[in-house]
Amino acid sequence: LQHILDQKELNMRQRRWLELLSDYDCEIPYHPGKANVVADALSRKEREPPLRVRSLVMTIGLDLPRQILNAQTEVRKPKNIKKEDVGGMLVENSKDSEKVRTKKLEPRTDGTLCLNGRSWLPCYGDLRT
Repeated sequence: LQHILDQKELNMRQRRWLELLSDYDCEIPYHPGKANVVADALSRKEREPPLRVRSLVMTIGLDLPRQILNAQTEVRKPKNIKKEDVGGMLVENSKDSEKVRTKKLEPRTDGTLCLNGRSWLPCYGDLRT
């Protein structure tokens, strides 16, 4: 701020700030960078995320497709298909509840299945929690 007060020419943003500050009766003291440790620490961006967060993201990223694939495989078994069917999206007709609609379940490159173009997370196990 001290630098702005000493300048002869200001841009529009600086002029607006000075106009706003001129409405107040205050004194703005200058603190050198070495003395102002708090502002210096807050103004620095962290160069890499903390190790704990990075490892958590990597664990989720590597394990999640396998969990989805396992849940999708388990839920398509005849004993579980009635529990999973939401509004008749998976079962072709009510007479033959074990016939799964394979046309709507499309495989992705990682082996997981999509239902109507979206990742299909079955309500099996604790995958959704």
